[in-house]
Amino acid sequence: MTSDHPSAGAGVIDPPGRNGRGDWIALAEDVIPFERIEAFFAGRAYEPHRHDTYAVGQTLSGVQSFRYRGAERTSLPGRTMVLHPDELHDGQAGAEEGFRYRMIYIEPAAIQEVLGGRPLPYVRGGVSSDPRLFAAVHALLPATDARIDALEFEDGLFELAHALQAAAGGPVKVGGALDYRAAERARLYLHELPEGTVTLERLEAVSGRDRWGLSRDFRRLFGTSPYRYLVQRRLEAVKADLRQGVPAAEAALDAGFADQAHMSRHFKKAFGVAPGRWLRMAGMPAGEQA
Repeated sequence: MTSDHPSAGAGVIDPPGRNGRGDWIALAEDVIPFERIEAFFAGRAYEPHRHDTYAVGQTLSGVQSFRYRGAERTSLPGRTMVLHPDELHDGQAGAEEGFRYRMIYIEPAAIQEVLGGRPLPYVRGGVSSDPRLFAAVHALLPATDARIDALEFEDGLFELAHALQAAAGGPVKVGGALDYRAAERARLYLHELPEGTVTLERLEAVSGRDRWGLSRDFRRLFGTSPYRYLVQRRLEAVKADLRQGVPAAEAALDAGFADQAHMSRHFKKAFGVAPGRWLRMAGMPAGEQA
């Protein structure tokens, strides 16, 4: 897995949110095995180079230009960039205000674990407006200071592999016979809010079903992914604690979230409001920590 830093002439590597002008790159510190970044460039960003990974990303602001497969490409907010492994490309701002973007670099072998030996998806032109692909990539690109759980990433990788295949025009395999007993063993295990890091490898051992087959069956049988099922059970536990007056930070840790910020991000994503507002709307005092 590789990713490339900007050329020496592109500017310094600084943290995001700096007050001065200049280019910067922020690297996420995740438990996931692939590098993801957020960056801003005002002019020339990268000289021509190649990755041995998929480089998948989204432009947050401005106009992002790059030369790819013999033509000039442009990415704008709302679109998704998919640069295929071993394809030469560069990068620069397409407008005076510069551009800001997020990117994750994913090894083809990880995509193959999901697709099971089918040809690697190839998205022509390097830029896509496909809404399913946008949603799948967006889920893997929170801010670099936001945590991604191992199971959350594996869930997102499953969605990304199939979204890439669909966007590339390949067949989308629904799957064979369902293994209800294995999926139910995994569901009951998740329902008990297991401690520690939960991964598909762990669920594979619990259920007796291979991880990607289990992931497909779980979606078809229970209407959601193993990760989203676990998050909802954790949020239910948080709600119960908050109603009992437990401080938000303590409730988050008790339910298995990394910290209060991690819990709050998922709470708002699931219910549309922050924990404190939810408590107030429910007629209960929110307290400073919620």
